[in-house]
Amino acid sequence: MGIFDILKKQFIDVIEWTEEGDNTLVYKYPMQDQEIQNGGQLTVREGQLALFINEGEVADVFEPGLHTLNTQNLPILTTVHNWDKAFNSPFKSDVYYFVTRDQIDQRWGTTNPITIRDKDYGHIRLRAHGTFSYKISKPQLFYKKVSGTRDHYTVEELDGQIRSIILTKMSSFFGQSEIPFLDMAANQTLFSEKMKEALEPTFEEYGLGLQTFNVQNLSLPEELQQYLDKASKMKMVGDLKSYASFEAADNIGTAAANEGGAAGMGMGLGAGMAMGQQMMGTMSQATQGSDEEDEDILATIEKLFGMKEKGILSEDEFNIKKEELLKKLK
Repeated sequence: MGIFDILKKQFIDVIEWTEEGDNTLVYKYPMQDQEIQNGGQLTVREGQLALFINEGEVADVFEPGLHTLNTQNLPILTTVHNWDKAFNSPFKSDVYYFVTRDQIDQRWGTTNPITIRDKDYGHIRLRAHGTFSYKISKPQLFYKKVSGTRDHYTVEELDGQIRSIILTKMSSFFGQSEIPFLDMAANQTLFSEKMKEALEPTFEEYGLGLQTFNVQNLSLPEELQQYLDKASKMKMVGDLKSYASFEAADNIGTAAANEGGAAGMGMGLGAGMAMGQQMMGTMSQATQGSDEEDEDILATIEKLFGMKEKGILSEDEFNIKKEELLKKLK
């Protein structure tokens, strides 16, 4: 290099980066074939880390503060280049700024229903969505596995990869978990905590720290919801006879309150009598002889067996109900 080339060459003596409010995660400081002046100043603001990259390998790391670039602050580069304590020459190195503050209010969700394996109900489909937050916890690892030599890397570019990680891990989590899906659906706080625990190791593999993970909605598959509705009704009414009596009594109260209906047109008495007869007939069935009651019990067991065959009742639920009914036989 001639004397005039040396005079024309510019050296960098101040390195700093001010974020402009965008969603940048990684920013490469522009060098343009310039060299860094030994003794130059490096500014790293709160929520940032600076990495010096030498020939594609991570060298020295700088935390927030004002740093003077010399052999004391560049121990790895000093070792690599065999600099002695009298080093005064400019040097080349790539400098990357990493944003390490929390990336809050990130969204995740199932675009399409995902199929999971549940310990109680086998393969079921569900939809879910919620929020999470994360941050770059290990810039060296994030550089090697994610951002690489990119000049600029944003939250949006990472978004798709994180969503894929969450949905894949959710499916695997339900396949291995001993906690039934219904328990998770009933307690979304517990589900959020368990999912966060399951996701944290995968995030760490990419140099990320998962700060929060929240499930805001978990939609049950339609067929499972129908089953739960039927099971809930059976538990509320106890048996079919009580359910019939309940329906008859409820209809009388509804008709009496409906002044603008048929009862208000002179038919109320007949309708009331008919309902009363229906209720009396239902009640009398409950007090018939033991033979007819036994037949009803056996018929009920047959209906329950049919529900079990259709998958509405489990084997255990059927056996429990059957034992209760068999004890009533005379």
